[in-house]
Amino acid sequence: MRPAPYDTLLDEETWAFIDRSAGFYPDDATALDLGSQRSVYNSLCHAFDAGRPEGVTVRDYTVPGPAAPIPLRQYMPPTGAPLACVLYLHGGGFILGGLDSHDSICAEICHSTGYTVVAVDYRLAPEHLHPAQFEDALAAFRHVANESGLPVILCGDSAGGNLAAAVCWATRGGDHFPTAQVLIYPALGADTNSGTFLAHATAPMLSTADMIYYDEVRSGGMPPHGDPLFTPLAAHDLDAMPPTLVFTAECDPLSGDGPDYCVRIAAQGGRAHCIEEQGLVHGYLRARHSVTHARASFERIITGITALGAGEWPYSA
Repeated sequence: MRPAPYDTLLDEETWAFIDRSAGFYPDDATALDLGSQRSVYNSLCHAFDAGRPEGVTVRDYTVPGPAAPIPLRQYMPPTGAPLACVLYLHGGGFILGGLDSHDSICAEICHSTGYTVVAVDYRLAPEHLHPAQFEDALAAFRHVANESGLPVILCGDSAGGNLAAAVCWATRGGDHFPTAQVLIYPALGADTNSGTFLAHATAPMLSTADMIYYDEVRSGGMPPHGDPLFTPLAAHDLDAMPPTLVFTAECDPLSGDGPDYCVRIAAQGGRAHCIEEQGLVHGYLRARHSVTHARASFERIITGITALGAGEWPYSA
C-alpha cells in the first residue's frame, strides 16, 4: 500500500525507483549495524551506477589533510581547457559513501559541463566525529582552489550539501573563496520539530527519524547548537556568500531547508535561488536515467553549474 499523500504526489516511474532502491537499502536500514549499512548503501549505489561517459579521464590522488591524507578523484572532460572546477562532496548521512558511490554522477557533470570535477573522500562518522568531515572538505577546497587556478564551484548532495555550505560560510572574505555553490537536497539543519520535517516525516527514501539518527552519529550523540559548521542555517551572518543555487525534492523532510537558506542569503544582499523539484524524493540523482522528473532536474543542475562556472546568473532572484 502506497501511503498518502505520496500515492498521488509520486508517479509510477518514481515509485519504481523507490521500490528498486528498497530492494538494496530498506527503510529500516539505520537499524542495521554500521558495517551492514555501508554494505547495503554500496550495493545500492553500484546498482544505479551508469558508468562514465566516453572520453572522461580520471585520476586518483591524495592531498594533505588535518589528520591524514585526503583521497580525491579528478575527472577531466574529453576536450578543451576547462573554464572552472567543481569540487563535489558526496551524500550519505556523513557515515556512508565515498569516491565510488557518486562516481558516475561526477563523471556526467564533468562531461556535460566541460569542467574539471574533483570528488572528495572525506572522513566518515562515527570513526571520525564532527568537525572531521568539515575539516577535510575545507582542506580539499583550499588545495584545489590554490592548485587549479580555476574558479571553484562547491557542489554537494544531502550531507555533501551541508559540507559545501559550511565551507562557503567559513571561507567568505578569505584568499580562496568559492565562485558559487550548488546544493542538491541539502541537509542545512532546520528544526526537525517543525515545517517539512513534520509534513514529510515519513517520506520515502529519507525520514525525519533518519536525519536525527545521522546527526547523532555525526556528533557522537550530542548535536551542537548554534554551530554553523554543523548546521549552516545556524549562521547569523550569511552576508558575502557566493551565488547560491539550491535544488530540493518536494517529498523530502529536507525540502524546507533550501528555501529558508536562500531567503536569508538574499536578505543579506546575496544571490540565491531555490528550485523545488515536484514529484521527487531524496536521493533522486540516482534516478536521473530512469525517472523523467529526475532527468529534467539533473539537466537543470547541469545548466546551473555551467552558467555559474562562466560567471553568469540566469535567475531572477
